[in-house]
Amino acid sequence: MPDRFLKEPAFRHDTLQQVGILLINLGTPEAPTAAALKPYLRQFLSDPRVVEIPQWLWQPILRGIILNTRPKKSAQKYAQIWSKDGSPLKVYTEKLARQLQGFWGNSRRQPIVVDYAMRYGQPSVESALQRLKQQGCQRILAVPLYPQYAASSTASALDEVYRVLQQMRNMPELRVVKHFHDQADYIQALAKRVQSHWQRNGRPDKLLMSFHGVPKFSLDRGDPYHCECYKTARLLAEALSLGKDQYEVAFQSRFGKAEWLKPYVAETLQRLGQAGTGKLDVICPGFVADCLETLEEIAIEGKQTFLAAGGKEYRYIPCLNDEAYWVDALIAIVEPHLAGWIDPAFEPQQAKLAAGLSGERARALGAAQ
Repeated sequence: MPDRFLKEPAFRHDTLQQVGILLINLGTPEAPTAAALKPYLRQFLSDPRVVEIPQWLWQPILRGIILNTRPKKSAQKYAQIWSKDGSPLKVYTEKLARQLQGFWGNSRRQPIVVDYAMRYGQPSVESALQRLKQQGCQRILAVPLYPQYAASSTASALDEVYRVLQQMRNMPELRVVKHFHDQADYIQALAKRVQSHWQRNGRPDKLLMSFHGVPKFSLDRGDPYHCECYKTARLLAEALSLGKDQYEVAFQSRFGKAEWLKPYVAETLQRLGQAGTGKLDVICPGFVADCLETLEEIAIEGKQTFLAAGGKEYRYIPCLNDEAYWVDALIAIVEPHLAGWIDPAFEPQQAKLAAGLSGERARALGAAQ
């Protein structure tokens, strides 16, 4: 009889159990081409958390119209921001995972394994969870890299984690980080990013904080995303000592004809340009790594909109990416969730000896390993 569950890694009684940390970001196509965009968009736009339209109605529209027109247009946008190392989002997420691994590898004697995955595209959540299990991780902390919780982002990432766990015969323990929109370390990292930009380029007339948009009905139905965005904006403004007239909040990446969270970023940029704003700085506090939505939609399209409307100078402030202070902030965000899993008194040699003795006892009782 075929096994309905995923294949389990070979088990040994003398294996030292490890703690795994899985960073999860949105995703990216494998290349800036229409051929690569089509399966990526199919997966992304088929997620019922992303498009809350009945599948019987949505799928014919998606497969008959959108997937035959949008991939080419999206590929042209991706081509403008693609780096020599590949997708910026994937590059920065991988660097972040490596830096976290380096920190825990150097500062903790207890084994901790850090990996990363993309909710859509590769590396998949399933493949990352299987890698962690193969390395002996029986305790896993899932960290969606979305500061503000939204059903269409954070919940979707966790849906996929739970789906994969449902396919495992031997489930690991699981903890999750729901959000960190108001964590002091995250806010201070954002403030350092802005301040370092101002030290090099001078202060602007106004700072625009642009967050990814979601349909307005999600707010009406209880999604906290809107409130968490505004709290992040308020805390960042306070950290920068900005008055209410020195910054604005807007929402980007609108899709479809439904009403989304307002104000829309394009309309805001046009209004600020028409008002003759001299210097405008724009930051995206809902993204921890630069991607299509920040590098193309905000840094390129946003600049064009603002300048065409009469604005004088437009400056995009990059995301936190792999800055050292962001790595430190993420460590501070993650560590409380490891409480009880990490033993400050852990001794590697004693642990290996105990695992070896466990293996010997198991073999004495007839176990193969």
